[in-house]
Amino acid sequence: MSDPDGVLLPHGGYENLRSYKVAEAVYDATVVFCDRFIEKRSRTHDQMVQAARSGVRNISEGSGAAATSRKSEMKLTNVTNVARASLNDELLKDYKSFLMQRALRVWHKDSPEALAMRERLKHDTAPDLPPAQAGKVRLTGLAGLSDFVGKAQPELAANAMLCAVNQAAYLVKRQLESQSREFLEKGGFTENLHAARVKKRQSDESDRSDSSDKESPACPSCRKPMRRRTARKGPGAGQDFWGCTGYPDCMGTLAIADESDMSDRSDPSDEEPKP
Repeated sequence: MSDPDGVLLPHGGYENLRSYKVAEAVYDATVVFCDRFIEKRSRTHDQMVQAARSGVRNISEGSGAAATSRKSEMKLTNVTNVARASLNDELLKDYKSFLMQRALRVWHKDSPEALAMRERLKHDTAPDLPPAQAGKVRLTGLAGLSDFVGKAQPELAANAMLCAVNQAAYLVKRQLESQSREFLEKGGFTENLHAARVKKRQSDESDRSDSSDKESPACPSCRKPMRRRTARKGPGAGQDFWGCTGYPDCMGTLAIADESDMSDRSDPSDEEPKP
């Protein structure tokens, strides 16, 4: 979403961000994983679900905050704060601990299994999938992550979540880098607001100048039209005067005649004749 007047920064539309889609899928699948494999009354169950929820919700909150503060948006999605820290520093470690504590294998990120899983997670539904084998569970893509986690063996389910969480954290990191570049190139809300005010002020001054030019006198020095101006310093600071439009080549000025309301003066025809 953007502001047609250019004051508010681009914001909203977070549902279309790949980082948001992956983080949302991670949250949904984490709820399924924890309900299936982690004791519901345990602290670990709550912490994993809250970490996954924090990752996705702070992307959406950051997108809304972008309207008036690029700094707020970046804080809500940067590596040391909420979104990526929740995914990378909390949730990822919990899934690794789950595997190690049960003596299950943690796939190396470049192992054939991890590469195949990561490739499928790049798509909502992976293209050109081979026919499913009877009795076997397979990941069909990001949209099928929760279903896969709900049926797969613990090692497969946890490693699939590791791949998905890694992907979400990486995308949030890329999002932050993009925000940083945009802030450096285009500035933030305060700068945009100042620019809009300056533009409006200049437009108003131009309109006033154009209007006054129509009735302006000719410069006594060069005969060019004069423009109504306001003295900014000196004894006459704050007072209007006529200045040559040829300034600074021509320094011609004229005082503006008294513009006070003359309506209270009597019509000369009403005066009594002198004796």
